[in-house]
Amino acid sequence: MIDKKIIEKIVTDRIAETDLFLVEVKVDTQNNITVILDSSEGISVDACVLISQYIESQLNRDEEDFALEVSSPGIGQPLKVLPQYKKILNGTVEVLFSNGLKINGILRDAGDEGILLEYETKEKPEGAKRPVKVVKTEPFKFSEIKTVKETIIF
Repeated sequence: MIDKKIIEKIVTDRIAETDLFLVEVKVDTQNNITVILDSSEGISVDACVLISQYIESQLNRDEEDFALEVSSPGIGQPLKVLPQYKKILNGTVEVLFSNGLKINGILRDAGDEGILLEYETKEKPEGAKRPVKVVKTEPFKFSEIKTVKETIIF
């Protein structure tokens, strides 16, 4: 089986001088290799083809056969690395927490420890009969979060 770390090194060496970043590498037991790349401006099919050709040139099919797929992350896929969060700052996201709570809001910031999320909620002010909408901006740690997905509003 091809080692995932070898693929990661090949890719990171190749994209080092570019604005591309590695999102994920998967290698299954059948040597099906999946490489997910992105950039702040998105990634073209041509860029995926070039990276795919480069990876293939660095591996030896005589030693091990493999299938290779290089692509961009799809819409609605969970964010996996910090550059993805930075790319969609001030965009809308759906955050699913480890406790099952789901919040839709605007991603205001992201760092190594977590995110800053702006969202609407209803709160009942003291002495009021009905809850009112309030906008909150709160930090959440990645340890509390199960997934974050970019959402598109039409």
